[in-house]
This record gives sequence, C-alpha cells and structure tokens, in this order.
Amino acid sequence: MPAEPTSHRSHWAARVGQTLWSRRAHPLEGVALGLVLALLSALPVLVARLPQMGDYAAHLARYRVMLDAGRSPFLTRYYSFEWKWTGNVGFDLAIGWLAPFLGLEPAGRLLIILIPILTGLGILATEWALRRRIGIASMLAMTFIWTPALIMGFVNFGMSMAAALLAFALWVELRRKRWRWAVFLPIGVIVWACHVSGWGILGIMVFGYEWSREKSWRAFIAPWPLLLPVGPLLFGGGTKGILTYGANVLVYKEAIWKRAMRDQVFWLDMATPLLIAAAFLAALCWRKVDGRLGWALLLLVLASFAVPRRIVGGDYADYRLIATAFLVACLAIDWRPPRIVLWLAPALFLLRLGYTTAAWDEGSRQMEQILTTLDYLPQGAKVASPVGLERGDWPNNSFDHLAGYAVVRRDALTNVNFAIPTIHMLQVREGGHAFADPTQRLNYRPGERIDLTNYAPARMADYLWYIGKAEPAALPPGAEVIYRTPGSLLARLTTPRHLAIPRRRR
Repeated sequence: MPAEPTSHRSHWAARVGQTLWSRRAHPLEGVALGLVLALLSALPVLVARLPQMGDYAAHLARYRVMLDAGRSPFLTRYYSFEWKWTGNVGFDLAIGWLAPFLGLEPAGRLLIILIPILTGLGILATEWALRRRIGIASMLAMTFIWTPALIMGFVNFGMSMAAALLAFALWVELRRKRWRWAVFLPIGVIVWACHVSGWGILGIMVFGYEWSREKSWRAFIAPWPLLLPVGPLLFGGGTKGILTYGANVLVYKEAIWKRAMRDQVFWLDMATPLLIAAAFLAALCWRKVDGRLGWALLLLVLASFAVPRRIVGGDYADYRLIATAFLVACLAIDWRPPRIVLWLAPALFLLRLGYTTAAWDEGSRQMEQILTTLDYLPQGAKVASPVGLERGDWPNNSFDHLAGYAVVRRDALTNVNFAIPTIHMLQVREGGHAFADPTQRLNYRPGERIDLTNYAPARMADYLWYIGKAEPAALPPGAEVIYRTPGSLLARLTTPRHLAIPRRRR
C-alpha cells in the first residue's frame, strides 16, 4: 500500500519539474512580469521624499531661477538666466509645464518617478516590437534602468534614454509604412531636445537595425528623418561647449569601464557587468544574439572609447554609453528560456533595486535632517558650501550639490550651481564662475585633516555651510558656528571682507 502514494508523489514532482524546466512561459506571462518590474523600478523615488541624485539639487536651483522670471529681488540680483534651445532641456521643458500646477519640488519628484518607469516600458516595447514576446532579454535589461548616469542626476539624459527606446520600438513597428519618415521628423527633435546623447544612441540603434536587414548604402541614409537637429548643432544653436578627452585618457577609460554600474555595493556593482557579459557571450556561442541589435551594441562599445569625456558642456558623455551598451546587449539576447529561468532572470535587477531603495531611504532621512539648517538662514543669504568627499569612497555621493536647496527655499546665493559661461543657461552675477560648481568639492584622503581656513568662496559669502562625514579641523577666520546636524554645520562669517581670508601663496 505505501508504494502507491510514493509513486503518485514522484509522478507529481516529475510533472512540476517538467512544467518549470521544460515548458515555456505564456506570452502574456512575460508581459505581465515586465510591466510589474517597470512599475517597481520607481521604488527608490517613491520611498525617498528627496531624490538621492548628486546633481539634482543644482538642477532644482536652476529651475527655481528659470520659473521665478525676475519676481524675487534676491534671485534677480544673484543670477541671470538665458533660455537656450539646445539638446539638453527635456526636464527643463517638462518641469516648466508642471511646476505652476504642482509646485517645483513635487513636479521634479513626479518626473523622476516617471523616468525609470518609461525606461522600463521602452525596454518592453523594444523587445515586443522585435519579437512579439517579452522574455529574458527584457528581464535582464531592467538591471540597467538605474545606471550611474541616472543616479548621479543626469535627468535630461534619463528622459532621452526613455524616449530613445520608445522611439526605436516605434521605428521597428512602422518598418513597412512609407510615411514613417514624417512621424520621425518631430520625434528626432523631441529626443534631441531631451538630450543629445539619447538622440545619438537612437541614431546608432536605427542604423544597426537597418544595417542588419540590408547591408548596403541604404542603411547609412535610413536614419535621415532623425537629422533635423543637425542644423542647430553645426551652426551655433544651443551651447558652445568644447570637446575634451581630459588627461590620462587610457587610465580614465579603464576607470569608467570598471565603474560601469557604480552605485552602492562594490562587489555587486563589479559583478553586474561581468554577469551580463557572461550571459551575452553564452548567447553568442549558442547563436542566440539578435543581429538587429548586435550591430548597435558593437557601435556603442566602440563609441565609449572614441567619444570625448565632455561634449557640448556635458560631462561623462562616454561614461553614459557603457551602461547603455550593456542594456542593448541584454535586449540582443534572443532566447526563449523555460518558465523558471524567465522568473529567475529579474533577480539581479531586484537585488540592485533593493540596495538602491534602502540607500535612498537612509540618504533622504539624513538629507532632511541636514536641510533643517535652512531654518537658520535668512532669505537671500550668501552661502559658501564646501562638501567633503572622501577619496576612494565607492558609493555615489548624493550630497554634492545639496546647498542648491538654499536657492530653492531661501532665494540664496550659493557656489554649487552649474554656471559655466557659454554652456549653461544659468549664470552667477556675484562671484561669477569662481562661485559656482565645482568650487564646493573638497576631496580628501582617509584620515586627512580638512582645513577650511583658506576656502576661497568664503570670501564672497556671509555663511559657510559645510556638508560631509568628517567635520573640518579649521574654519575660516571669524567663523562662528550657529547650528549643527550629523554630517553638517552652519557658521556665520563675521570677519570684514578686506580682512577675511588671505590668498594662498604660489
């Protein structure tokens, strides 16, 4: 008698194993899973009241001046703003429409919630347009929604990447339509306006797709509907930043590849590109790589080495391409795995998302505590804000431009703004470029003494707002500490300007 139940259980286990390892998922199963993951990708922003992006507060400061339009006497005195129609204004345009209804900070947070969700939807749309299914490619590609570029606060680029993926999916969908060119004339402009890098990536993906279909001269001219923004680029429209590779190019290129997915956890960030590279190489060996994206992947990898670090005023132009190349590599994997593999594939994305969400939650709490300092700043204060950054610290620092909130909430003059002449739309009237980013950065080695005695921006300020894990050993002469929080201190600068701080001897 006991033999029959045992046989029955064995048969049931065999059927379950066959279902998990042999049966493929229903097409709608992948769609449902993908949609859930795309929505989950916004979790860090939903959990954190204050987005933990290094550049974000400086962007908010620019939007505050842009939207003020001369109403605040302090902002009018301290800053000027000249609108430029350029390939780097996607977030600026969107927040300009939303902020009058929602308020500046809520509008900014809403847009940041939308960026990862739209990027995830762009990933799903791309795979669906190519294969009419959602599979392991999208599950792995979700890992590259939260890239270092987005975490650092490159919000215009983030918008452009979401737009580029959605636009590429539409390009594929309309491949048999003769009127496709008319649709993509305005789409090319929209993606370019979000950010020129996303526009370039869209062009590479379109070319790679067309080249895989027909390896002829036609592939080179196929992306022509996207070329409408070339005029402003060539004939002086927008910013006039120079192209520069910087010093020690080979060392720098090696460093950005090692930091391809730098976020919070060193071992996880280093393992992520290696795991994806291994998965792609396995797919290549098994001839499971979709050439319609494979050519774009090759071009993106080559471009990451060939493209300068700075283009049209934007930093890390080449760095942004690396994570994008990994995203495209994931989408190029054309394999229909067993159901269990499909459901396990998002594990890497979910693991990284969990660490990012926890870091954003903790960082937001600390940031809110530090921002209580604003209660001790008068309206229109002049603030010099050094930020201590420990060399070799792996997690991305989200406090680099935190004093930008003094512009947003106190109409203050701060030294953390992006305000390089001929490049940025915001300019600082008092102090000029000597009182703008990156004068706030104080890089120090572990155990090194932080001495602010000769901190140059303090000569032009009434307050010094230091932010950093290690407290400074010395403040400028005459500085009187009036408020402290964990990770920051605020000092009133009382020394007369002509006696304030002697210049360094050379």
